[in-house]
Amino acid sequence: MINNKQNTKVAVALSGGLDSSVTCYLLKKQGYDVCSITVRMVDDEKFDTIVKNAKSVAQKLEIPHYVLDLSKEFKKDVIDYFENSYRLGKTPNPCILCNRTIKWGRLFDYAIDTLGCDYVASGHYARILDDNGIKKMYPACDERKDQQYYLFELGQKQLSKILFPLSDYVKDEIRQIAIDNDLPSKSSKESQDICFITKPMTTKKYLLDKFGTQKGDFVYIKDGKKLGSHDGFWQYTIGQRKGIGIAFEEPLYVVKLDAEKNIVYVGTKSDLYSDSVVISDVKFQYPFEQESFQAMVKIRYNMQAQKAIVTYDKNNKTAKIDFETPVSSVTPGQAVVFYDVRDKHLIGGGWID
Repeated sequence: MINNKQNTKVAVALSGGLDSSVTCYLLKKQGYDVCSITVRMVDDEKFDTIVKNAKSVAQKLEIPHYVLDLSKEFKKDVIDYFENSYRLGKTPNPCILCNRTIKWGRLFDYAIDTLGCDYVASGHYARILDDNGIKKMYPACDERKDQQYYLFELGQKQLSKILFPLSDYVKDEIRQIAIDNDLPSKSSKESQDICFITKPMTTKKYLLDKFGTQKGDFVYIKDGKKLGSHDGFWQYTIGQRKGIGIAFEEPLYVVKLDAEKNIVYVGTKSDLYSDSVVISDVKFQYPFEQESFQAMVKIRYNMQAQKAIVTYDKNNKTAKIDFETPVSSVTPGQAVVFYDVRDKHLIGGGWID
């Protein structure tokens, strides 16, 4: 419990959108000394608009507003990572990298070290609870929005100084709060996944502009036979069905990419399933000593967590995940996140090589 809220300074990561705006409103209403920070991630018109929208929210709520230009750092830490992942035949998750390096990295440090804030808040849907001095992250009230997954790389340094005011609300309630209080963001739409790819640009068009085209083969995974040709492996991801364009006796899916040879391996639905996966760069959100344990595991954001046994190799910071039921479309470059079987709090996660 935080006491004396008037003397507790909280910086809100403010995008000008619905969730972060209501976060500012709720914290101010609760009596905190609130300021806001907007990160300029890309030097373009879209982020000019984001800064403008955020400033209007801060003015409406009469709170200080700071703009932090991290466009060079964002290019290096997030955009370059995104492009290099596709170049290597992996499917990246830039939101997790942004959370680690930008929002809960440089923005967090700026708020605590430069502005002297006690806490940093955001509009994420998650809940942080104290367990005998250890901070653990739990699902929010609106479990349709599991944003724990994107925050698995955060540790005790961040968790001990984070506030998530939206944890007790569902999305419809958040929008109603914005309407009732005439916040500038009351009509704003859900933000898109990849903030630096703006409509009408798509990820596929972005990669085509970056890498161009290069003829390669579609190869059937079961017998190694060539079934057709494509214009570059980077246009495909594991589990993809649409866009293959090959007539076959059964629907075909992308099951493997060979970046070095520019080969896209295809197969039938049964070829997508795996009993296990090995992950690297494993991180735990709190001190964790078990080397083998049961957990609920996600291998991507938009899936139901599946029961599995996690076997951790602390020397190499790798883990083998053995699933109770086979999972579909294990994709290199994606994060694997594991949760406690009993109360669903986030334990940690790692990356598929």
